[in-house]
Amino acid sequence: MASSLDTEAAGQDDKTGSGYTIAATAHEVDTDSWQQVGLLLVIGFNCAYVLSFSNLMMVPLGWGWGVTCLLLVGAAAWYANWLLAGLHVVGGHRFIRYRDLMGFVFGRKMYYITWFLQFIHLILGNMGFILLGGRALKAIHAEFSSSHSPARLQWFIAATGAIYFVFAYFVPTISAMRNWLATSAALTVAYDVALLAILLKDGKSNKQKDYSVHGSQAERVFGAFGAVVAILVCNTSGLLPEIQSTLRKPVESNMRRALLLQYTAGAAVYYGISVAGYWAYGASVSEYLPSQLSGPSWAIVLINGTAFLQSIVSQHLFTVPVHEALDTQLQRLDEGMFSRYNLGRRLLARGLVFAVNALVTALFPFMGDFVNLFGSFALFPLTFIFPSMLVLKNSAAD
Repeated sequence: MASSLDTEAAGQDDKTGSGYTIAATAHEVDTDSWQQVGLLLVIGFNCAYVLSFSNLMMVPLGWGWGVTCLLLVGAAAWYANWLLAGLHVVGGHRFIRYRDLMGFVFGRKMYYITWFLQFIHLILGNMGFILLGGRALKAIHAEFSSSHSPARLQWFIAATGAIYFVFAYFVPTISAMRNWLATSAALTVAYDVALLAILLKDGKSNKQKDYSVHGSQAERVFGAFGAVVAILVCNTSGLLPEIQSTLRKPVESNMRRALLLQYTAGAAVYYGISVAGYWAYGASVSEYLPSQLSGPSWAIVLINGTAFLQSIVSQHLFTVPVHEALDTQLQRLDEGMFSRYNLGRRLLARGLVFAVNALVTALFPFMGDFVNLFGSFALFPLTFIFPSMLVLKNSAAD
């Protein structure tokens, strides 16, 4: 992987006359409106992970601390991203990668630290998407199967990885996702409305709800820590500069408008489902919400099916930085993304990413808690520590 100094040396003059430079990349830059990016964020964060949030975030904390942490962590994540959005252009350079920004300001060592933290978080997150997609397909299969020996989860994990690969191959960049946003938004609304309707029905009929936080003192502390971690994961991605790179100018204000859309309309939905699931079932809420719903078979199939289809688009948003790094290294930048040479290189790169991720997920299908915990260790500095360092350094330079 090239260092930050190398990418700057390979930078190309911005064609819009702004006077700053942009590092060479195989992906599109400076093409999208803030409305498109805002909608992408709303859809991306209202993904299949939402189906686990009631169990992960609310059960270990209960009502009081749960709602308080939802609001505080969400507000802190929004403010940290708001600060980072204002640092997209530094020293005459527009930084389209988080690692390039950290490397430019703090040196080569921070470039590699940022690269490691960001990529481990994104890869683990993609494995989590594959696992959730596999669960959704298995749940659909169970509704139609009369067999007493249901198919193994690993088969559905493999199918999910293959489908994700096909989408990532033919829709290679964040900007290319624009043609899929309307479909993804419709799928999001479909499974959110169906899910909330059944949760409301189940919550009214369930008279034995227990909202107590159970376990020993150590278990409660560990559970509370995991819940705060999950709240962080549901609110931020650790790839803001990469998403911001697709925006048209003015990039700072446009990114902040998109973030406002995410943390209002987007958060209202994924927080709403998380709270509704906990209200309906209390401390017994399942780690995969559709498995507990009492609705008719068609509703269960609808929720799992639309959640799976929507996750195809959502997972791509959170994996694109990995693809961009490989595409920039392997493809010919003077040719289009769909040239014969670049198609072949992309087939190799995308195939490698999803083959490894699907294989690891199939071997360790119980890794959901590990993905959540370890991925958040990488996400915390990317969200809070690094933007603070950048702001302090920038203030000292002024």
